[in-house]
Amino acid sequence: MTPRKPSILEPVSQLRRVRIVECGEPLVEFLRVCPDLHMLPSRFRYRREVMLRESVANMLCRANALLPKGYRLGIIEGWRAPHIQQRLYLWSWNRFRDRHPDWSEVKLKRTVNRFTAPMNQRVPPPHTTGGAVDLLLADREGKALDHLSPYERFDPRGYPMDAPNLTEEARRHRQILADVLNEVGLTNYPSEYWHWSYGDQGWAYRGHHSHAIYGAIQPDDWQPDPADLAEGPLELAPD
Repeated sequence: MTPRKPSILEPVSQLRRVRIVECGEPLVEFLRVCPDLHMLPSRFRYRREVMLRESVANMLCRANALLPKGYRLGIIEGWRAPHIQQRLYLWSWNRFRDRHPDWSEVKLKRTVNRFTAPMNQRVPPPHTTGGAVDLLLADREGKALDHLSPYERFDPRGYPMDAPNLTEEARRHRQILADVLNEVGLTNYPSEYWHWSYGDQGWAYRGHHSHAIYGAIQPDDWQPDPADLAEGPLELAPD
């Protein structure tokens, strides 16, 4: 029987069916594994970590080496602490609620969940597993290139990988990024062109794998920044 085509929305109700068989692979500092990777400026005010599962860090290093001359990978974020994930979810919730006050609670939740994973024990948010990474194509000086025109930065119409009406430049940059990441084994969450993963439930779901190999993880001897432990939503960083 041909497997059912995965939904591009990857709803929690379907990801929940994907078993997690944790392989025990450690988190590593990806900038040590691959110093040529570049950290892009943060979108929000909090301390970002520079960790990923070891296999994912190595994949990024190989992908970076495959890029055409003049490009490098610009990393937004890898592993994300659960308290940051929860605060990001609150920020996303408030943003869509304020923009669409007429939406029902069900529609609001469905939309927010599409773009920001909720905290769920059976379906841990991808970034909390260390298997997911947000990244963009950058130039050699580390400046992020255009992937979004003619859409504005926080316009969700431009988020899907196959968003319509992109400029030729934005489409080309997305394609260059996708070519090297697909080549090394990372897979894209279709609703967000910048979000790629390996080993988590999303990766298993997209690829019809029997199970995920990464569950939620926390670095050894890691301590959060006390300033980040506020209960409210994240705040945007200055441009």
